[in-house]
Amino acid sequence: MGRPLSVALWGETAGDLPAVRPPLEGPADVDVVIVGGGFTGLWTAYYLSRADPALRIAILEAETVGFGASGRNGGWCSALFPTPWKRLVARSSPAEALRLHREMAATVREVGRVLTAEGIDADYAPGGTVVLARSAPQWRRLSEEVATAHARGLGEDDLRLLDRDEARSRLAATDVVGGTFTPHCAAIHPVKLVRGLADAVERAGVRIHESTRVTAIGPGHVDTPAGRVRAGIVVRATEAWTARLPATRRAIAPVYSLMVATEPLSAEAWESIGLTDRPTFSDGRHVVIYGQRTADGRLAFGGRGAPYHWASRIKPSYDAAPRVHALLRRTLTDLLPQLGAPEFTHAWGGSLGIARDWAASVGLDRSTGQAWAGGYVGDGVGTTNLAGRTLADLITGASSDLTTLPWVDHRSPRWEPEPFRWLGINAGLQAMRLADAEERVTRRPSLVARAMSPLIHG
Repeated sequence: MGRPLSVALWGETAGDLPAVRPPLEGPADVDVVIVGGGFTGLWTAYYLSRADPALRIAILEAETVGFGASGRNGGWCSALFPTPWKRLVARSSPAEALRLHREMAATVREVGRVLTAEGIDADYAPGGTVVLARSAPQWRRLSEEVATAHARGLGEDDLRLLDRDEARSRLAATDVVGGTFTPHCAAIHPVKLVRGLADAVERAGVRIHESTRVTAIGPGHVDTPAGRVRAGIVVRATEAWTARLPATRRAIAPVYSLMVATEPLSAEAWESIGLTDRPTFSDGRHVVIYGQRTADGRLAFGGRGAPYHWASRIKPSYDAAPRVHALLRRTLTDLLPQLGAPEFTHAWGGSLGIARDWAASVGLDRSTGQAWAGGYVGDGVGTTNLAGRTLADLITGASSDLTTLPWVDHRSPRWEPEPFRWLGINAGLQAMRLADAEERVTRRPSLVARAMSPLIHG
């Protein structure tokens, strides 16, 4: 089957490939079975095995650990949480919504703590995030974002405005008007983190079975080609691949995000660029872009823009989108023309999961023994850690502040059937492209984006 991650930067710079873990050989009985060997599954197993070392825990992964978004992302371990604030408040209160955001900020530090405790070198660099405003509409939008965050109870230590000079001192991009900075993010190497976590949970006695596809999930069991695995608790940690399971085909829409990476840059190039403390970076456009300075001195840069594929299909061929990869290369060199004509050494992609209401969720149904977490909308590197800790508390019955956070036990509505799902998602993507084009021409906030905002942001 090979190691598909080798097409991406992260797989090729994570050291020697680990041995392939054996697949499930036949029917089994365990206390907890986790479907999916990405960050959600691994973090859940990590905290469960420490909360109750006697638990028999098995992870079933269709490919190899980290095969999906966990091994293909931009390496932002951030406090970003995808659920719109208004929807969190509607489920709870402003104080509870703020408590969730505070918990996400603490999650960034918790990931760093675990890496130190387990001796995992994942190139963790808590440099924060700088978001540039490169036009008047972007500056207005970012200014409003900071004012709103402060009105909700966050402070200057959480998110603050940068003037033009300070923003450019952090990242010397073109057309900088200003920006924002939050300290609540760390750049990481996602595949090193995945492999380190997998080793840590195996040391704790968790069994990981790779090349073991789950074909169905039911109360107290999962089915695989090798046989049925019975368990008191079944955890669905499948994110984008949730759409492949018969009972959840419309629960999550897989949407692709793509990335490129440069060769290692010279010290002179980095002096002209900035990113000295390795902050992650973006700008205020509507079609999301994201980047980081890697530990080995590259620029890893990604963005949305690939189309949603009919009937939530996920295929290896979708990881390569030459038009979008070319656009990402042009976007990065437009952002940083001092790069000249750098060699781009890697181009890859992967699917992330979006719930119909753009709301991440985690929960446990005691009546069926089925637990779940997902819908991260691309913000999963940090959120999966909070999900794993929360699931561990829910499953063990621990008294915990985490189990009362307003994303717990939320159930999103299902996506529309095709062709409405395909039309709606791709129309939304085209609208955001149009909004950016509109702002470049009018130099005013986009009317298209204003019209779309209630549908996306609540």
